[in-house]
Amino acid sequence: MTTPPDPAPAFPFLGGRPCLDFVATLGKRHATPVERIPDPAALARWITEAGLAAGDGPVAVAVRDLAEARTLREAVYRVLRAAMTGRDADPADVALVNEVAAGPDLAPQLGPRRWTARHPARAALATVARDAVLLVGGPLLERVKECGNPDCSLLFLDDSQARRRRWCSMERCGNLAKVAGYRSRNRAASTR
Repeated sequence: MTTPPDPAPAFPFLGGRPCLDFVATLGKRHATPVERIPDPAALARWITEAGLAAGDGPVAVAVRDLAEARTLREAVYRVLRAAMTGRDADPADVALVNEVAAGPDLAPQLGPRRWTARHPARAALATVARDAVLLVGGPLLERVKECGNPDCSLLFLDDSQARRRRWCSMERCGNLAKVAGYRSRNRAASTR
């Protein structure tokens, strides 16, 4: 697994759900995986950028929280992939997601602070796990897709009207596919 060379890479928030965006913190799953949360500071930054930070200050994330977050992320990914293909998920993964989802999550607040929590990092992870439980057990599961780019492994909620979306985003993988198709057609036309 590689970590990005940039110490603060951009997180892809393209999934349409917090649990899908969290799963995307491990990129390029089908190639050489890219770990986007290599340290506690990166996880704290993801929680903040995902809009799951409690209070106004920085989110405190311990090394233990990072290890638990990565374990949860992979369990959520496996549960989602199993559900997407109609298979039963590993009972250990289901138990872990359910255990984290049962923890105290972020409490919504009126006013300038959106959330509050006694343990903000754990509460953010509980919120992500609960979102995964609701997605897998709800009607939107059939709209979860994996990006059609073979080098991309992002999962996303297809919210298009026709439900034929193929890419995590047109700006990201869709344009790459269009350019590759254009070049391929031009090469084929020039060899005739």
